[in-house]
Amino acid sequence: MHNNYVFIRIPSLSVNESFTRAAVAAFCSSLNPTVNEITEIKTAVSEAVTNAVVHAYEDKIGEIEIQCRIKGRVVEIIVEDFGCGIEDVEKAREPLFTTKPELERSGMGFSVMESFMDEVIVLSEKDVGTKVILRKKISEKKQKSLNEEIDESSEEE
Repeated sequence: MHNNYVFIRIPSLSVNESFTRAAVAAFCSSLNPTVNEITEIKTAVSEAVTNAVVHAYEDKIGEIEIQCRIKGRVVEIIVEDFGCGIEDVEKAREPLFTTKPELERSGMGFSVMESFMDEVIVLSEKDVGTKVILRKKISEKKQKSLNEEIDESSEEE
């Protein structure tokens, strides 16, 4: 199996969250993931990018870097910002904890990431930034891939 990578740098604008989801999903497609696997990856990436957009730069626009690597059958996605950092990472990882209740944030971002990925590492330093590392092994089972499901639905029309 090949090793591959892609690097994306975006401004911390909420409109870029959907682009990032789609770009990471497209990159991962070479592993022929199942629909569930790709949905889980997209959701985890969405949460990580949204956290950076909402929390990293307060009321200004900064940069978010997304690195995506394939090592064998493992996808590793790193979402990094260079903003204010997380004061207490363990507290931030607790379900329902949010620093922005006025924005109706659910405080479930890290919990969602952890439920969909095999490994979630959060590294953060105050006034330096935050790096979220997401890892997921893509199965080799002969489940229907996204491409096969699309082909089947096309045939039914």
